Amino acid sequence: MTTESVVAAAADAVDAPLGAGALPGRGRAVVRRFVARRSALAGLAVLVLLFVLAFAGPHLTHWSYSDIDYTALRTAPSGDHWFGTNRIGQDVFAQTVRGLQKSLVIGLLVGLVATLLAAVVGASAGYFGGWTDRGLMFLVDLLLVFPSFLIIAIVAPRLKSTGWLAFAGLLTLFAWMITARVVRSMTLSLREREFVRAAQYMGVHPVRIIVRHILPNIASFLIIDATIAIGGAVMSETALSYFGFGVQSPDVSLGTLIADNTPAAVTYPWMFFFAAGLLVVLVLAVNLVGDGLRDAFDPTTRKARS
Repeated sequence: MTTESVVAAAADAVDAPLGAGALPGRGRAVVRRFVARRSALAGLAVLVLLFVLAFAGPHLTHWSYSDIDYTALRTAPSGDHWFGTNRIGQDVFAQTVRGLQKSLVIGLLVGLVATLLAAVVGASAGYFGGWTDRGLMFLVDLLLVFPSFLIIAIVAPRLKSTGWLAFAGLLTLFAWMITARVVRSMTLSLREREFVRAAQYMGVHPVRIIVRHILPNIASFLIIDATIAIGGAVMSETALSYFGFGVQSPDVSLGTLIADNTPAAVTYPWMFFFAAGLLVVLVLAVNLVGDGLRDAFDPTTRKARS
C-alpha cells in the first residue's frame, strides 16, 4: 500500500460524512466489498492461523522455548523436534512460535495504540485550533525531528529490566506523528460541516462532538492506517531486535531468531528459514488485509486499478 492510496482513502472518508443512521448500512456494504476480495480474505485467514499458531503452538509440544536438549544439537526436523534444534539444543518450533507470539503482540499493541494516539491528538488539534493546535503540532514536529531508530537503539537496552512493554512503548512514541497530521487536516475540513455546526449550536460538549461526529467520519482512514502501522511495527521490532536493541534474551522474537541464526542459513537452514518465512507471511498477510480494507471503504480505488 502506498502513501498516496492511503491519503486518497482519507480524502474519500471526509467527502462522505456519516448521518445518524448511515453507519449500519455502510458497515454492511464495507463487509460485503471486503468479503468479495479473495486476496483480502486469504490475508485475514492467514492472520487468524498465525495467531492460532502463536498462542496454541506452545501447548502442542512438550518443549519450552528455553529448554535445552543436550542430546540433539543442530538436528534436522524430526518427530521429536518438528522444526529441528539450534546450535545449543533448543527446540526451533518452540522458539519460533514464541517469537511469533512476541512479534504479533508488539505489532498489534504498537499499531493500535499509535493509531488511537494519533486520532486523539490530530482531532483535538484540528477541532480546537488556536494554542491547542499550535502546541500539539509543535510536539508532533519535535518528535519528527528526532532520529527515532537511534534514540530507541540507545534507550531500549537501558530498559532491559522493565521487559518488552517498555520497548513497545518506545516504538509507539515514534509511530503516530504523521497520522496525527493527516487526522488534523481531515478534522479541519469536518469541523466546518453542517452536522458539526448543528451540534455546536445545540451546546454539545466538544469532546462529545469529536467522539460522536469527527472520529466516526474518519474511521475508514484510521482502520486502514492501523493495519499499516501494525505491519510497520512488526518490521521495526524485527529490525531493532536483529541489531540487539529490541526484545532481550532470554526472551525471543522473530527478529532475534533471524539475527541469531543468519550465519546458519545455508548450513542449517531450518534454524533460519522458519522464523524468516513466518515474518514474510505475516507482513504479506497484514498488507493484503490493509489493501482489502482500503478497497472496501473506497471502492473507487479498485475501479481505478482495474
